Amino acid sequence: MGTGRWTTGRTAAAGIAVAGVVGLGLLAAPAGAGAAPELPPVTPEDLVASVLAADPDAFAGTVELDNSLGLPALPGAPQAADGTSTARIWSNGEDGGRVQLPTSDGEKTFVTDGTTFWAYDSQERTVTQGTREDRPDGAGSPDGGDMADPTAAATEAIRTLQTSSVVTVDGTAEVAGRPAYELVLTPAPDERTLLREVRIAVDAEQRVPLRMTVLATGSSDPALQVGFTDLSFGAQDASLFTFTPPPGSTVQEPGADRPEGERPARPEGAEPTTVGEGWDTVVVAGVPADATAPQGDDEGDAPTDLRALGTPVSGAWGSGTLISTAVANAIVTDDGRVAAGAVPEQVLTEALAR
Repeated sequence: MGTGRWTTGRTAAAGIAVAGVVGLGLLAAPAGAGAAPELPPVTPEDLVASVLAADPDAFAGTVELDNSLGLPALPGAPQAADGTSTARIWSNGEDGGRVQLPTSDGEKTFVTDGTTFWAYDSQERTVTQGTREDRPDGAGSPDGGDMADPTAAATEAIRTLQTSSVVTVDGTAEVAGRPAYELVLTPAPDERTLLREVRIAVDAEQRVPLRMTVLATGSSDPALQVGFTDLSFGAQDASLFTFTPPPGSTVQEPGADRPEGERPARPEGAEPTTVGEGWDTVVVAGVPADATAPQGDDEGDAPTDLRALGTPVSGAWGSGTLISTAVANAIVTDDGRVAAGAVPEQVLTEALAR
């Protein structure tokens, strides 16, 4: 659902760099415990409108991701594998944000003041520093789009899906100690999608999403869960939104870790295009020639051949590899394209054949 923009206003202020760990997925949050709070009634239309108009305050919180996609650990993206992971997020209520993501041997820190971004790997002691002008688009970029922040991710989901959904309010809930309304988006009958519904808990006071639960067709268990386990609104220390490289660290520009001659050429037609809209949207883009080659990581782990994650497929559109999860499918073609969406394989092949 994320678009890879620098921000989507204040709701995306904390959405830095963690998004790439999920790739295709929608985000969701754990079903929090606690009695359902009593709140004034609200219509689905008014609740959606208030979310899209929300201007949240600065905040600090802990986000937990519970992943049941069925993917193995990928180099540089351990959170893509099944299991639970956490991150700390701060927002200054404007364009400043910070994410701290624990790793097996240290921590990755991502910071932006709204103009400059920094990405620090404590194990490698490397700092990537740049500005929005030299930042490449995409979920793998240093700021990671909207997906790291459940508030921003769920807001974008509402914005994208509302017109192709049956929207209801299904009671209330307590999330991270805060009262919230349960907003439910169900695909309209003519939508072709792998998803059954998306449930979004909306903060009753700030009117920002606190959690989002994604359910796949045919399953009663969430396929992905991510959201706040604790959250507090209020002014944050300004020093959180700037970064000074630690002594002994190496500072580099984006992409400097790969020699110029080894950088993959951006293929013709690489800019993504969309086919369809709403739940059955398919994104089609070109990919670098080495995208399906075995991918190692900086820690010396064995490389992962992305083709091993899927099965060979072919048709009038050509041939390639189908990679499937509970909530999304992707086809990486042998001629350098990728089509992805929360849709059945047939919808992907139709998009590739256009």
